[in-house]
Amino acid sequence: MNPAQQSLVDEARARFGERVAVTDPADIDPWLTDWRGRWHGRASAILQPSSTDEVAAIVAMASQAGVPLVPQGGNSSMVGGATPPDDGSALILSLRRMNRVRSIEPGAMRSTAEAGVILQALHEAVAAEGMRFPLTLGAKGSATVGGLVSTNAGGTQVLRFGTMRGLVDGLQVVLPDGTVHDGLSGLKKDNRGYSLDQLLIGAEGTLGIVTAARLKLYPSINARAVAWLGLASPQAALDVLRALQASTDRVEGFEIMPRESLEAVLGHVPATRPPLAGDHPWHALVEATADRREDDPPADLLTRLLAPLIERGLVGDAAISASEAQAEAFWRIRDSLSEAERATFGPATQHDISVPVGAMPLFMAEAAAEVERAFPGTHASGFGHLGDGNIHFHVRAGTRGGADWLKREGGDVVRLVDDLVTAAGGSISAVHGIGQMKKDELERLSPDRVRQLRAIKAALDPKGIMNPGKLF
Repeated sequence: MNPAQQSLVDEARARFGERVAVTDPADIDPWLTDWRGRWHGRASAILQPSSTDEVAAIVAMASQAGVPLVPQGGNSSMVGGATPPDDGSALILSLRRMNRVRSIEPGAMRSTAEAGVILQALHEAVAAEGMRFPLTLGAKGSATVGGLVSTNAGGTQVLRFGTMRGLVDGLQVVLPDGTVHDGLSGLKKDNRGYSLDQLLIGAEGTLGIVTAARLKLYPSINARAVAWLGLASPQAALDVLRALQASTDRVEGFEIMPRESLEAVLGHVPATRPPLAGDHPWHALVEATADRREDDPPADLLTRLLAPLIERGLVGDAAISASEAQAEAFWRIRDSLSEAERATFGPATQHDISVPVGAMPLFMAEAAAEVERAFPGTHASGFGHLGDGNIHFHVRAGTRGGADWLKREGGDVVRLVDDLVTAAGGSISAVHGIGQMKKDELERLSPDRVRQLRAIKAALDPKGIMNPGKLF
């Protein structure tokens, strides 16, 4: 620990007690490696304030001392966005002690939650009041509100409710000089210039530290049903989605996957059964819900809307869940895709990308073909959230493989896929952010954008103490 860091730790302890700083290497070590185990950093202390006032005081001290801080919640970043630098120059600032749901307002359909609230805990708290926060993802048991805001998280319900950006009604944030931006009042009209709240959503902790968020809530689901569709192509899936959207606003999820991905799950996950009897090149999972008792049952809604699509030949076959257990079984298949593909197909480059929704079917086919032409012997395919254009695109080693394939050619594959995404008007990061993993590619592909990001960073964080080494 250098003298500036030691001084900061000593002053924080003097003001807020011993618990505010963790300095035992054994306690720090689990928080130095990212979720995927790809990035490892060093930090001599974890600072863990319990209130916005404590965060503000610590950030002000860090600014004065020139000590960089790495904000961290559940440490579930997939791109090294919450991992400290490996030179030990930064301290971790953990928000995990700030884990209170400050309020739930049934009349306003809003909740104010601190940054360290775990997503699953938020779900449970608002469910007890007859409401829901309609964002969920695989890491809901560890991901925190602050991290979800800072990465503009998505999930499986973006189709109906949007990303975190659309679910945030206001933020409380400590800025790099220790001042507090408090936007929790929930104003519907506020035209005082730039929206700091929106600027800070998706900023990955590089412009300030989110300490609380005012979040939009919706009525609890009264009922749901899940349909499993057999389809001829991704274009047929898009046509089905458009037809459903023209008839109802109650479709919350629409996921597509190729036959090979389904087969990987069936072969890898015990007791998993094929949803359909026939053989179909592509599959889709569709979820519809009912918020009110007087709404048509979701199973009836899906039956009525899908029947003419089956008659037209747009849908080859369909199965609609007859129980909650069957709905969960369908979702289990979808949620097991990545795990099953890794176990079945071996090493692959994995791409969290997005393209315009209308371009997604053609992109999935053309990008796969282009990659396989450029790297003969590989195999490429994708699955994902058709309603928001997010593709989980994987390129597998195939006959070109070997234990060192990713090391030898992975970088070249990534650059080709990113070039194809950019040419399609898409994004090289749909959900997980840029972090450390994609910052070089962002600069290569979007130098003007990076210059603009740097200018904003320099204006708000001239000393560069907020989450160094991320985004650029």
